[in-house]
Amino acid sequence: MTDQPTDGLMPFHAMEILKRAKAIETTGRTVCHLEVGEPGAPPAPRVIEAVAKALPLAQGYTNAKGLDELRHGLSRYYQDQHGVSVDADSILCTMGSSAGFIIAFHAAFRPGARIAITRPGYPAYVNTLLGLGFSIAEIPLSSTNGWRLTGADIAAAYAAAPFDGLLFASPANPTGAAVDRAGLAEIVATCKRLGIRLISDEIYHGLDYRAPSVSALELTRDAVVINSFSKYYCMTGWRIGWMWLPEDLVRRAEILQQNLFISAPTLSQIAATVALGERDYAEEQKAGYAANRQLLNDGLQSLGFDIGNPSDGAFYAYAGISAFSNDSLAFCERLLDQAGVAVTPGIDFDRAGGSRYVRFSYAGRRETIEMALERMAAFLR
Repeated sequence: MTDQPTDGLMPFHAMEILKRAKAIETTGRTVCHLEVGEPGAPPAPRVIEAVAKALPLAQGYTNAKGLDELRHGLSRYYQDQHGVSVDADSILCTMGSSAGFIIAFHAAFRPGARIAITRPGYPAYVNTLLGLGFSIAEIPLSSTNGWRLTGADIAAAYAAAPFDGLLFASPANPTGAAVDRAGLAEIVATCKRLGIRLISDEIYHGLDYRAPSVSALELTRDAVVINSFSKYYCMTGWRIGWMWLPEDLVRRAEILQQNLFISAPTLSQIAATVALGERDYAEEQKAGYAANRQLLNDGLQSLGFDIGNPSDGAFYAYAGISAFSNDSLAFCERLLDQAGVAVTPGIDFDRAGGSRYVRFSYAGRRETIEMALERMAAFLR
């Protein structure tokens, strides 16, 4: 597997590992998939029923902002889950959170603007920003603070080299780190004081194992909020998400949506509308992740991986491999080829220091994690 960066663009190694794993499976070998961050379960049964009913109907474009029923459902979601009143006209349904980021960057910033992200962090942040012609500032995080961003971290990075925006996720990928209400309030206040536009990535909301997730909308109406049905609602391949926008950005974002994407997929919007009412099903899946979380964390510790307490949220374990290797990509390739266990190299999330880390997803079946731990034990002996 070779890297061919162009102007800073790098492969998404989680997808590269997945491609390699699928090729191995065509030979008849089994692979334990812990590389891609996606639930192993399908959407709730009522979602499937609604889609089956809608399939014979023409699936034409919707309003660029999305189906009224879905946007009003999302408005109720913010009232029910976060206690905030949100106007449905400020909500834009998107082709997954990925399209939401593209619209947010172009709506909120001028060409060439500098946007801060955390390191380690989701690799598509870097590659999307660079691919769209923006520049990036990286704010390094530390395991000693549980990989959590603070207002002081933001202020120090800004003092070193000012930036226009901050893209921040809680819970985060790959670490699962989440800030509490006080921590998020500090981040919001720091951004306001420095004149930084905050984009709050809330895609893993609902998957917080300590306390209910806190939305930036509970604290400010100046941030862009991005979310998705992919993780909590088990709908990764449906490519349906949403964003809430401050009043000054709504019209610009709508125009960008009209021209870049027209509208989110109609069938996926129908599915998402029903999914909002299926939180009991989503909570059942979350209970499985919580059990997997402890199983994987204990197993990795026993095998000699450098890992602290289980992650705050999401469904990832970000583990140090210094006892085994200083090259995370080579380690992941050997683990896949020799043991049939697919995990993601840390260089996906931290180009500078990720060679000493790997990410495991525990969103799949318990049996898969148990088998992976057994295979890794034999591989590491």
